Amino acid sequence: MYFASDNSSGVAPEILAAVTAANPGYAPSYGTDPVMDRVRARIRDLFEAPEAAVYLVATGTAANALSLAVLVEPWQTVYCHRLAHIEQDECGAPEFFTGGAKLVLVDGENAKMTPETLRARIAATRKGDVHGVQRGAVSITNVTELGSVYSADELRALTGVAREYGLPVHLDGARFANAVVATGASPAELSWKSGVDVLSFGGTKNGCMGVEAVVIFDPRRAWEFELRRKRGAHLFSKHRYLSAQMDAYLTDGLWLSLAGRANAMADRLKAGLATVPGAAITHPADANVIFAAWPRALHRHALGAGARYYQVPGDPDPEGPDDAVIGARLVTSWSTTEEDVDRFLALIRGQD
Repeated sequence: MYFASDNSSGVAPEILAAVTAANPGYAPSYGTDPVMDRVRARIRDLFEAPEAAVYLVATGTAANALSLAVLVEPWQTVYCHRLAHIEQDECGAPEFFTGGAKLVLVDGENAKMTPETLRARIAATRKGDVHGVQRGAVSITNVTELGSVYSADELRALTGVAREYGLPVHLDGARFANAVVATGASPAELSWKSGVDVLSFGGTKNGCMGVEAVVIFDPRRAWEFELRRKRGAHLFSKHRYLSAQMDAYLTDGLWLSLAGRANAMADRLKAGLATVPGAAITHPADANVIFAAWPRALHRHALGAGARYYQVPGDPDPEGPDDAVIGARLVTSWSTTEEDVDRFLALIRGQD
């Protein structure tokens, strides 16, 4: 009953086996291994982008921060939702790797920017005034931090605003696989066909040991990314272990199968929560992240029985009125089982 984060799940057996298989003998370093050649070809094929530049790093923070660094200058902005991961959870890494570019925060319900809120923030940035930061890039998160998902149409609407102002677009796709499964759109439709210039394509949250791909749809930015990755200490020497993970992840649609399991378990959990007296879903749960709320007494019972999840905000005092409603964030992963979900639902119904 572990719903704290999909980061906390183990490694999918197929991916672990691929890392083990890559271990014997010798392989060229720094991404020149033959498996990486196959990864590049697979990602280009998957995204219908034969000219795309493809690189691997070990963390989502590196993928996001290095991607943004090739899109903006230090005196420019990155427009993102005020709940975006790059704003709340990366310890200033985007600002550090961009050399000081300013995150400008955009409003919108359920952690989703709208064309109107984005346009208003861009328009409010003074252009050509030496005393202020200049317009830089737009960063969109899909799946969002509140569990909502942008459709391809919604992405095109946002990138259309960015294009009006001549701004490039980054997509934080730490849970990109879950968004693809949730929308039924193709990887290309949720990225470059919707106006995305650089994609952080996540693997770690979806069954990998630790690997993220940066997909740069305009290869003219590729050399700068290579230099920044090296200078930023994110170029792995024993790169074959990153390559092996991503290669297995993409083989026979494993990445979609893993995300499909996570989303299916979230659907089961969401349906069950809807039947719990006093419980409510507080944000759209489009993929594998659910925000819900229920009385403190049921939280106390579930946590005491071994359930793990985050209460919102933070961890409220366990002592207090039993009927006080407290929020929670529940995240399912590829390894979540029906038994996990059903046992948890029984606990918060007070039946176990």
